Amino acid sequence: MMTSATPKERGPLAPSAEAAQSFLDSFLQEFPGPLSPEAMLPWKVPGAPLSQGEVEGELMALALGLLSSRNAVLPLACSLTHEAVTQLLQADLSVFRQLPKQEKAEQEEEEEEEDGVHVSLLDAESLQRCFFNKLWEVCSQWQKQMPAPSTWASRPWLTSIHAIRNTRRKMEDRHVSLPTFNQLFGFCDQVDRAYFAVFDGHGGVDAASYAAVHLHVNVARHPEVIRDPAEALRAGFKQTDEMFLQKARREKLHSGTTGVCAFLVGRTIHMAWLGDSQVMLVQQGRALVLMEPHKPERPDEKERIEALGGFVSYMDCWRVNGTLAVSRAIGDAFQKPYISGEADVASHELTGTEDYLLLACDGFFDSVPHEEVAGLVRDLLVQSEGSALHIAEELVAAARERGSRDNITVLVVFLRDPQELVKDWIPEAANA
Repeated sequence: MMTSATPKERGPLAPSAEAAQSFLDSFLQEFPGPLSPEAMLPWKVPGAPLSQGEVEGELMALALGLLSSRNAVLPLACSLTHEAVTQLLQADLSVFRQLPKQEKAEQEEEEEEEDGVHVSLLDAESLQRCFFNKLWEVCSQWQKQMPAPSTWASRPWLTSIHAIRNTRRKMEDRHVSLPTFNQLFGFCDQVDRAYFAVFDGHGGVDAASYAAVHLHVNVARHPEVIRDPAEALRAGFKQTDEMFLQKARREKLHSGTTGVCAFLVGRTIHMAWLGDSQVMLVQQGRALVLMEPHKPERPDEKERIEALGGFVSYMDCWRVNGTLAVSRAIGDAFQKPYISGEADVASHELTGTEDYLLLACDGFFDSVPHEEVAGLVRDLLVQSEGSALHIAEELVAAARERGSRDNITVLVVFLRDPQELVKDWIPEAANA
């Protein structure tokens, strides 16, 4: 789930019992027992305390990062993470409220004055130490008795992902590829679910990183996620924005992020977006227009901003109040409410004729127009004889060649086998 500059191709997801057992043996050999109070944690501990609403997302991200770095296959990593997080959240977390009394009093006074809501903050290091030991216990139990492999069943999704800093000083993009959504959140209703997202930060990486950790958790925990996934997505964006604004006030953060998510549930794709990161769907070689990015020059966005007392002006591009070139985003506390945290949503029923989904930030789409993407992907797949491994990397390279200097992230989710697509496009290949 971490941003990477290397291409990834993911196919079948179900691990064999032997592979799972081998991983657990190796993991418990590296960590032969729970961590002592003096031992170092196997990940970098953030200095800032956590609110109780942030615990699940932060711990999930840490566990998945640790397990994946030890080569655990994603379904196993998600299942282990789900079990460990579930057990920890059943405990009384108030024991981790270890802020000094004076700092705590100042914190509560500030929050009550701004929000009228009391927010309990938890000590990150002691909480994470307890969580690692809980994860170790789960691994130890599963080493002795593995759960039924059916709990790992998931539709295989072939994805290609590439992300680069490009000529920018910092990499402020983040992305999430979670084909094992059910395993991570314990859904057992036999409906396939997968979640993919791209976040393009500005003014720092904090907002993009935060959204990449918490948005899918807020979607999964929304009460309407089963009956109305699109509403869960919309509400998930709003909740993530509200949570980050609270964190921004606590820690004096000023960043923001655009975001686009695709939530595949059964035979339906649900999409939600803020700002100018975009998702496009290609069907039988033709790009379908499913969304319109949020830019200040859009008539309805300009009208909304001006009705709130703001303005839209042109300074090398159209900007809100002379600053931001997007009109909706997570974060950007200093520009709320002109920069809205309300996402737009759309849904598309799959017919089986769709080729692939492509999610990308504006660093890609500002250089490669929608109408050129399908032809470009087609040419690349034909040249590679249907190998999708480097598709995202080559699309990023194409954007650079066309002049993009921004961070670039491209995430392609194939809905049909790329080799079958090539056969459809080239009669000779089908005959061969």
